[in-house]
Amino acid sequence: MPHAPAAPRDALIASRVPRLADFTTLRLGGSASTWIEASSEAAFISALGAADEAGTGVLILGGGSNLVVADEGFDGTVVRVATAGIAPEVDADGHVRVTVAAGENWDTFVAHAVASGWVGVEALAGIPGTVGATPMQNVGAYGQEVGQTIAEVRVWDRRLKGVRTFAADECGFAYRWSRFKADPGRHAVLSVTFTFAVGSLSAPVGYAELARTLDVEVGERAPLEDVRAAVLGLRRGKGMVLDAEDHDTWSAGSFFTNPFVEVAPAGAPAYPQPDGRVKTSAAWLIEHAGFGKGYGNELVSLSTKHTLALTNRGGATTDALLALAREIRDGVAAEFGIGLEPEPVFLGCAL
Repeated sequence: MPHAPAAPRDALIASRVPRLADFTTLRLGGSASTWIEASSEAAFISALGAADEAGTGVLILGGGSNLVVADEGFDGTVVRVATAGIAPEVDADGHVRVTVAAGENWDTFVAHAVASGWVGVEALAGIPGTVGATPMQNVGAYGQEVGQTIAEVRVWDRRLKGVRTFAADECGFAYRWSRFKADPGRHAVLSVTFTFAVGSLSAPVGYAELARTLDVEVGERAPLEDVRAAVLGLRRGKGMVLDAEDHDTWSAGSFFTNPFVEVAPAGAPAYPQPDGRVKTSAAWLIEHAGFGKGYGNELVSLSTKHTLALTNRGGATTDALLALAREIRDGVAAEFGIGLEPEPVFLGCAL
């Protein structure tokens, strides 16, 4: 029979395992069998190795912002990544290489980058979660993706049982995709190294809504802090900046990814892709299939600010959330013949 993993050094094993609802932005989910908080790389690797050797299931937990956990919880070990550290190094051409521990808070790091004049992640402000989670699905928003500035990703390979480093061109970055997402559970991110230009102006603004807010043309630059502030304002207006008092932010962010199709429905946004397909808007499809902002019930609903977010109205269950997600997915399929794919990771449950 599997046995509980031994206590690694520099790690805290909780005597009372907390509910995962307390560590996810949806605020849903039961408890795990074992809870370990790792504050060093050595403890993180040791905890994973012990759990793998014991044959227990493992959840690597960062900020819990992209996670849907079953009401029954998780019959396995949660390893919460609590590592910290930001180490910059200027290279010969004036760029800066910055290695960041996986457990660092992402939005805090973006603020630090903007204050330091590091260019390339300013439009990714306000995204909850940890730095180590960002390469998994190539986190992106408002015209930027982390894959554009990542130089390398250092991981613990749980299959080969060793540390590996992947250069950016080995990571398979695409829209909400990477080699790490393609092989789930195998690679535990230890640190991420970014390469930034240095300056006071942003990267060219690539998103029309953000450009309008900044009063610049698409492709122009703006002061870094102005871009960060504008993005935070736009995200708050859509309920996408965490706020304990606002149930529209009790979500996993965008629940469905924008689909790639041969032909977009009449009137829908259509962004041509190199393979001849177009990317269209999941939010548009949801709204035009009859699911407007706030659709749902007293337990769960679409955000009143943004149709891509499924929210916990304060008394929700995961089962109720999944029922609403299925209703929306099936309604879009019936109306447009397009299948929506979920963006979050599911633990102990499925859509």
